[in-house]
Amino acid sequence: MLQAVNNAFSLPSIKTDSQSQPSIEPTGADVIVGYLQYVGIEVVFGVPGGAIEPLLNALARSERQGGPRLVVARHECGAAFMADGYYRETGKMGAVCSTTGPGATNLLTGVASAFVEEIPMLVITAQTPLPKFGKGALQESSCTAIDTVGMFRYVTRFNTLVSHQEQLENKLISAIMSAHQGTRGPVHLSIPSDVLRAPMNTQRIHNDLLIPNFSVVDDLAIGRLCEKLARVDRMVMYIGSGVGRAARKLVEFAELTNTPFVTSPTGKSWVDETHPLYRGVYGFAGHDSAQQLLQQPHVELVLAVGTALEELETSGWSADLLNHKLVHIEACADHFIRSPMACLHVFGNIELVFDRLLVQVKTARQWGRQWQSPPMRSSKKNIYNSYVTLKEPEKCLSNEAPVKPQRLMAYLSKALPDNARLFVDAGNGWSWATHYLTRSNSEGLYRVAMGYGSMTWSIGAAIGSALANRGAPTVCILGDGSYLMSAQEITVAAQQKLPIVFVVLNDAAMGMVMHGQMLGQQESIGWQLNDVNYAAMARAMGVDGMVIERPQQLDLLDLDALFAKSGPTLLDVRIDRDEVPPMGDRIKGLAQQAGSATPGG
Repeated sequence: MLQAVNNAFSLPSIKTDSQSQPSIEPTGADVIVGYLQYVGIEVVFGVPGGAIEPLLNALARSERQGGPRLVVARHECGAAFMADGYYRETGKMGAVCSTTGPGATNLLTGVASAFVEEIPMLVITAQTPLPKFGKGALQESSCTAIDTVGMFRYVTRFNTLVSHQEQLENKLISAIMSAHQGTRGPVHLSIPSDVLRAPMNTQRIHNDLLIPNFSVVDDLAIGRLCEKLARVDRMVMYIGSGVGRAARKLVEFAELTNTPFVTSPTGKSWVDETHPLYRGVYGFAGHDSAQQLLQQPHVELVLAVGTALEELETSGWSADLLNHKLVHIEACADHFIRSPMACLHVFGNIELVFDRLLVQVKTARQWGRQWQSPPMRSSKKNIYNSYVTLKEPEKCLSNEAPVKPQRLMAYLSKALPDNARLFVDAGNGWSWATHYLTRSNSEGLYRVAMGYGSMTWSIGAAIGSALANRGAPTVCILGDGSYLMSAQEITVAAQQKLPIVFVVLNDAAMGMVMHGQMLGQQESIGWQLNDVNYAAMARAMGVDGMVIERPQQLDLLDLDALFAKSGPTLLDVRIDRDEVPPMGDRIKGLAQQAGSATPGG
C-alpha cells in the first residue's frame, strides 16, 4: 500500500509533440492529487482559472496515469453540489476546487450546504502568488483584500491558508482527518499558486489515521437504557437520516419489541416504507399517522435515533417528540444540544449501540418478556402504507390535465426501479415527494438536502452520484424555479454522457413561495415565472427533452430505455399549481412571533 501511494506522487516523463522531456519533480499540486488517489477519490469537481492552473496540470497528468481527474462544472456552486452527490453515492470524501477571488466566493453556498448536511468535502481554493499579496492583484483574496479564508471560517470544520510549501502536507493531512472526525463536514485549504507550483517531495504517509473510523459507545448510558426498556411496555422509534445502514438493526429491534416507527423527512431513505410497523414521516410534509402515534398517551418511551432534531425534522420542535419520554441516541454529540429535555442521551456508534440492545432484547424474550404496540386510532393495522388505496385516491389516480403532483409521485413510486437514486430539490418537490413518494428500498437511495435548503442542489448532486456509479438509474426531481437558477449544469451530464432523468415540475411559479404566502395570509408577490418550454430549452443544450401534459403520457414512458441511454433526458411535466402541497407546519413556524417561538426557532 505504501509503495502504491508513493508511486502516486512520482511522475513519468511528459512528452509533447514527440519531444521527450526529462522527468520532473512532483509539485505541491501533485502531492495533493497523490493523497486524493490514496484515499480512493476518482474525481475532482471544479471550474478552471489562472491561479488554480497548477492543480489542473497535476490532475491532467494524473488522468493520463489512470488517477483522479477533473470534471468541469459550469459554476463553482454546482461543483460543490456534485462533490456532495459523489460522497452520498460512494461514501468517499468529495473534492472540489476553484480559482481565487470570485471562484472561491462562488463556492460558498455549496460548501455551506455541505457543512449543514455534514458531508465530508475537501475544498481547495487558489490564491494569487505570495509576493503579490497586498498589492491589489487581479482577483486577490488574501487577508488584505477579499479575505476568502475568513469567509470559509464559518462553513468548514478546518480552514487555513497554506503560506509556505513546507506546510502543505501537514495541513492537507489535518484537513482530511478533520473532515471525518467528530462532526463530519467540509474542510478548506487556500493555497497560493506559487505554493501549488513549487517542487515538493512527500515526507510521510499516515495510512491508519488519515480517515479515522473510531467506534465508540457509552456503555453506562446503554445500561441505563436497558433498565428503561425493562420497565416499559410501549415504545415508539423515530429514525433520522444519521442512522445510515445501521437502520436494519433498528428495524430488527422494532420487530422484536413490537415497536412502531416513524422517520424524519430525510430518514425515510433508510426504511422500507411498506413495512407493517412503519407509520410514516413525522416533520415537514409528514403524515397524520406519524403524528397520531407520537401523541398516543400510552407511549412510555420515544427512541429518537440518528437525528439532529432540526426544525423540519421535528414539526418546528414540537413537544410531540421533544419531551421527557425522549431517549436521544446519536453518534454525534453536538446533536444533543437540541434535546436537553430528554430523559437519557446515549452516545456512540449507532450500529454498535443496537448490537448491544439486540443482545439484551433477545435474552429478555427468551425469558418470556413481551412488549406491546401502542393502540392506533384507525381500525387499519397500518394507516400509512399505500397512498394509492388509503390516501387521496382521487388525486393519486387522477387522469386530469395538468398533471396532479400527487399523480406524478404515485407514478414514480410504482414505475421507478428499486435501485433508482432519487435526488429531490428544495421547494414543492420536498413536499410532494416526502408525503406521496413511497419506496421499499432501504439503502439510502432517496436523497434530499433539507438542512440548508439550497435550491438547485439536486442537479449537481445527481451528476456527482451518476459519475460515481454510471450503471445506477438516477432521477432528479426539481421545480422550475430551481431549474432556472442552475439549468446550465445539465450540460455537464450531457458532456459526461450520464443517463440522468431530470423531472422538472413546471407550473410557471415558485410554488412553495406562492402557496406559503397564501397559507400564511401574506401578500402575493414575487412567485410568478414566465411560461418556459424546458424540453425545448434542454434540446437547445444537446439534451433530449419531452413535454408531459397529461398523466397518460407518464404511463407510456419507457424508463428503462431512458436509463440505458448515453446521455440525460429532461421531462417537462406540466403540473397543476392549484394543488396545495402538505406544508402547513412550515407556515405555522414562519408565522411564529419572536417572543412566542419555541426554543431554537
